Amino acid sequence: MDWPGLMRAGLFELRLTPEVFWKLTPIELRIMLGADKSAPVLTRARLEELAALFPDGEPNGGSDRTDGPDRGA
Repeated sequence: MDWPGLMRAGLFELRLTPEVFWKLTPIELRIMLGADKSAPVLTRARLEELAALFPDGEPNGGSDRTDGPDRGA
């Protein structure tokens, strides 16, 4: 992690006090610096597209087996 760069960004660009800077989590600092602006929003249409691309498997992984530790044999 580039702590000198993050400190410059937090203390000089965002004008945070050292106390506030060190209380932030890395994720909070990234958000304040605008790093997450490029993350797309998961819309219903995108969720449906992903569900079509990666469908759930058949129950029991498609296996017709009835034996095994999780099948009560």
